[in-house]
Amino acid sequence: MAAHILLVEDEIKLARFVELELTAEGYRVTIAHDGITGLTLARESTPDLAILDWMLPGLTGVELCRRLRATGSKVPVILLTARDEVSDRVTGLDAGADDYVLKPFSIEELLARIRAHLRRTQEESGDLLQFEDLSLNRRTREVFRGERAIDLTAKEFDLLEYLLNHPRQVYTRDQILEKVWGYDFMGDSNIIEVYIRYLRIKLEESNEKRLIHTVRGVGYALRE
Repeated sequence: MAAHILLVEDEIKLARFVELELTAEGYRVTIAHDGITGLTLARESTPDLAILDWMLPGLTGVELCRRLRATGSKVPVILLTARDEVSDRVTGLDAGADDYVLKPFSIEELLARIRAHLRRTQEESGDLLQFEDLSLNRRTREVFRGERAIDLTAKEFDLLEYLLNHPRQVYTRDQILEKVWGYDFMGDSNIIEVYIRYLRIKLEESNEKRLIHTVRGVGYALRE
């Protein structure tokens, strides 16, 4: 699916020019011409990347970025501005912007910056598995249920990662043993039930709804 870019720029002609270039590159583009509308669209449409002009009516690009970060949004943000002072750059970066492009700019440079940030985001998202409010990061080996961090043993993590790879798919006990414990596992097959119970206790510690379900006579599935 084409990456979705939010462009918030009050200069109509410039916004149209950038939109045409982005569309020609295969991106989906949403445009806003003021900060308040831009903030609303950023929250509702969850873009893959946002390009924000610094000086906007209603809400500056810097303030828009700051509010996005306050809500937990990690969308890459590129600020467009004619401000070239070091203090201005520091202000933008401190507000949570990822990059800074000076006006007037080369469209080729802007496109290159966009590609770099989208590529980095895709690489990072490849490490992240999510289902409902459960998230697992393969690289950092962190697990969260909403905002709550969950401490798992190495084997609990491996089992949860396996189930998260294909949510809603039913895995048999033999499949789980083979993939999580390995061909040469000589222990009791009840080990799966034991670890499923461990995971449920930790995932449901704060009375969250159950996500790991038993499919009677078959195995287990991660589903609503």
